[in-house]
Amino acid sequence: MKICVCVKHVPDTAASIKLAGDKGFEDSEIKFVSNPYDEYGIEEAVSLVEKQGGEVVVVTVGKASAVTTIRSAMAMGAHRAILVKTDSQFLDSELTAKALKAVMDQDGKPDMIFTGKGSVDTESFQTQYRLAKLFGMPVVNEVSSLTIDDGKAIAQREAEGGKRQVIEMSLPCVIGATKGLNEPRYPKFPDIMKAKKKEIKEIEFSELGIDVSQGKVTIEKLESVPERSGAKMLVGSVDDQVTELVRILKEDEKVL
Repeated sequence: MKICVCVKHVPDTAASIKLAGDKGFEDSEIKFVSNPYDEYGIEEAVSLVEKQGGEVVVVTVGKASAVTTIRSAMAMGAHRAILVKTDSQFLDSELTAKALKAVMDQDGKPDMIFTGKGSVDTESFQTQYRLAKLFGMPVVNEVSSLTIDDGKAIAQREAEGGKRQVIEMSLPCVIGATKGLNEPRYPKFPDIMKAKKKEIKEIEFSELGIDVSQGKVTIEKLESVPERSGAKMLVGSVDDQVTELVRILKEDEKVL
């Protein structure tokens, strides 16, 4: 079984982001990591291959620095990787999906594709659906339980009201992984050292023949979240506090 796992190189959620102009941010000093939800996909893919045989191929679209994230995925057990290099900080989901499909076609169509349920930076939650459409594969997102048997995938996902959906799909398919699917392994030192010797094939985005004008979404302007003002304590009786709160909401905050 050949499984491709789409892994994104994202800023650490604890990082302090500083804007650079209207459409970008300073990334030279920021710590980047593997998108947390993608790690569930890596773990599931590696576990499946350990049981059934085959290989796990990590596919990433990102800057050259994404190699560090790819090595981390390899330390978890992925066999090799493909990096599509781009200088863009915010690549449109449609263009990303097209790039992923292009290199997967070149490498040989996989039996399964894993992604995270979404990325923690842009949170567009679109790439897995666009990729599945391009391949003509079924797709389920936010999968928290998965069974592969007799050429079929049986996936469970949470639905509204705390209910769970059980969906059966034929392979090949696209699975968007989320918390609960597994517990991603912590690579040991020998695995980290072995990962340094594994193959990473690098391809320039421009070599794929994708028309960048076909992207549907562009960044017009980025703005920092305004700092919150200090808390204001209300005093007096309950009636006085309620009256003052209503006045603040109407006159000061203008939300009523």
